[in-house]
Amino acid sequence: MVTVTIDEKYCKGCLLCVDACRPKVLKKSDKINEMGAYIPEVTPEKCTKCRLCELRCPDFAVLVEED
Repeated sequence: MVTVTIDEKYCKGCLLCVDACRPKVLKKSDKINEMGAYIPEVTPEKCTKCRLCELRCPDFAVLVEED
């Protein structure tokens, strides 16, 4: 099983992780963090563990973990 976590206090809502995600595990949501940024929504069951979302995030706000 894979867990994809977005650290809301570091995410600035650039959505680069969403653009990098080929299986569309991440998508833009209506949820807003304390900074007023839209936080990506996660559907981890589609995750292929490529970690491109982690690599693209300039703020290190995305974490992919395998259980």
